[in-house]
Amino acid sequence: MNAILVNLCGLVLMAAVAWWFWLWQPRRRGLQSGAIDIDVADGVYEPDVIEARRGVPLTLRFHRRDPSPCAEQVIFQGLDVSASLPVGKTRIIQFTPEQSGVFRFTCQMQMYQGKLRVLD
Repeated sequence: MNAILVNLCGLVLMAAVAWWFWLWQPRRRGLQSGAIDIDVADGVYEPDVIEARRGVPLTLRFHRRDPSPCAEQVIFQGLDVSASLPVGKTRIIQFTPEQSGVFRFTCQMQMYQGKLRVLD
């Protein structure tokens, strides 16, 4: 009986690993105009993929609910944009992406991760 229980637990764990690494789809949010709300909680940004247009002003409203020290800052790689994120408050970040491409945004330890896709 113990062998069956151990095997079942192993199968459940293998399914969870397969879902996490191969089947999970990022939450994406396109932008036509206005602002995008981004929740910072439970180790993730939601949405974690944002689409914007090159040359169009972008407003991001970060809502940090996670008190983890790792979530204190957001850094946009390659865009020279960063900001501190206070717990329980909204931080508005406004900038105009001047080049197209995919830019990562992360916490300072790069554990929280997202992507900004700037389209022409």
